[in-house]
Amino acid sequence: MSKLDHELQEEVYEEKIDIGLWRQILHLARPYRRYILLCILSTVGLAVGDALFPYMTKVALDRYVIPQNTAGLGWFAAGFGLLVVFQSINIYLFIANAGRVESGLTYTIRNEGFTHLQRLSFSFYDKRASGWLLARLTSDANRLGEIVSWSIIDLLWGAAAMALYAAVMFTLNWRLALLTMIVLPPLAVASVYFQKRILRAYRTVRRLNSRITGAFNEDIMGATTTKILSREEKNLEEFQQLTMGHRAASIRAATLSALFMPIVLVLSSVGTALTLWRGGTGVVAGTISYGVLAAFISYTVQFFEPVREIARIFAELQMAHASAERVMGLLNTVPDIQDRPGLQGQWPKLRGAIRFENVSFAYNPQEPVLTNFDLDIEAGQTVALVGETGSGKSTIVNLVCRFYEPTAGRILIDGVDYRERPLAWLQSSLGCVLQNPHLFSGTIKENIRYGKLSASDEEVERAAKLVNAHDFIVRLPKGYDTEVGEGGGLLSTGQKQLISFARAILADPAIFILDEATSSIDTETEQLIQEAIETVLEGRTSFIIAHRLSTVRFADLILVIRDGKVQERGNHEELMKARGYYYQLYTNQFVEG
Repeated sequence: MSKLDHELQEEVYEEKIDIGLWRQILHLARPYRRYILLCILSTVGLAVGDALFPYMTKVALDRYVIPQNTAGLGWFAAGFGLLVVFQSINIYLFIANAGRVESGLTYTIRNEGFTHLQRLSFSFYDKRASGWLLARLTSDANRLGEIVSWSIIDLLWGAAAMALYAAVMFTLNWRLALLTMIVLPPLAVASVYFQKRILRAYRTVRRLNSRITGAFNEDIMGATTTKILSREEKNLEEFQQLTMGHRAASIRAATLSALFMPIVLVLSSVGTALTLWRGGTGVVAGTISYGVLAAFISYTVQFFEPVREIARIFAELQMAHASAERVMGLLNTVPDIQDRPGLQGQWPKLRGAIRFENVSFAYNPQEPVLTNFDLDIEAGQTVALVGETGSGKSTIVNLVCRFYEPTAGRILIDGVDYRERPLAWLQSSLGCVLQNPHLFSGTIKENIRYGKLSASDEEVERAAKLVNAHDFIVRLPKGYDTEVGEGGGLLSTGQKQLISFARAILADPAIFILDEATSSIDTETEQLIQEAIETVLEGRTSFIIAHRLSTVRFADLILVIRDGKVQERGNHEELMKARGYYYQLYTNQFVEG
């Protein structure tokens, strides 16, 4: 299955708009409520000003133009000028404060999202590609910032303006006002009809956008592999299929929005035409003044301007609602592994005695990995896990680290079920060195210090010396201040592994994990690590997963895992004498070597 064929796990939402979702979004905007309040006040001020302009036109015609009267015209002009200044101030306040709300809310959503990602369990990342997450914290967060700061405030302006226009129109001539608003019921029907269709279309667009972001990420990260395998044409073909689907969905969404807007425009034009017809007849008959007719024409045009704006905002809200669902779906995800209530307080220092009691576990309920698994490890013991790929070695280590929890049975650490202790109690005492070490952008010193942020330069250097990394570091042009590049790309795999080893040991962990730590490095670096391992692991409970059996001969206990069960156990000498499965694996590697 190609990477672009991989279906991201997407939530299924109801067809209707979830008001509770927007309450959550507005709750995130609470730190910016002062700016939101200023936006609301300025938009209400704008609506009041907009409602006064046509009325002043009516006064000008009926009091000054038609009677050809100039008495008080100067005061009228001054009032008109003050109204213009009032509107200018409101426009400034609205734009300035809406910008603050947009940038602030986008920042809050991204910050909350990133913080929440740190708390989520490993199982969450197993089911979601990085592009799925990136899309939610970039484009979706941007869209929500824009919609709350501009569109929702515009919606309030539209509602306030329509209410004021309607009030003035009914005051001037209630019959003409009713005739103007006769188009509102069919407009409401059209809005309801298009709501579900536009929302469904934009959900598809946002879902495909996630997949495109994921494809970009994978192609960039796998550029070397792509070139080695000459997959450029195939990747381009797959990507074009994905983008063509996105284009088709975007066109459909835009078409629905485009159909909705002309319907609003036609209905508003009908309202204006009815006003002209009935108002013109009234002027000829002498029942309506020229000023009232002019004011009504302005009010009718202005009344349907907010209607058109609301229609536009409504279409944007459909698109933004899809983003809101995705962002809040992420923020509302509950971690599979959490501390039980009431676990705060001081806890005894972890020693490292570990016991599995009838532990069963499965990543997929239909495919159990461990069934009624038992294991007893003494504190300070070095345990090697060997066996075929997929036999359950990494699963055992993941359960020890509480990256996952047993689906049945329990795991005791220092005689206590580790679910009765906080996550931090265990995971702050862990040190892990993986097959593919990950370094963060920054210097070597910063990456080693990541294991203990309060460590001094001397402690960082001592950890590097302990794992035999110091010599290669000081030979670099800038020593410990050498930049490692994104993901450690400026260093060799062996160098990255040594830095990862130093980072893990700096925290002085009680439990140490080495997961295929020497499988991807050169012989010289492997020798350096092997020398360090025997020193560093002394007195710590340690798990070593290895396919190179020559690297585990010193272990206190070697467990041969097959199909989620311990087939053989003992130290190297005992297992070799037994001439079982371990003996076969070891001698085969020796012959191949």
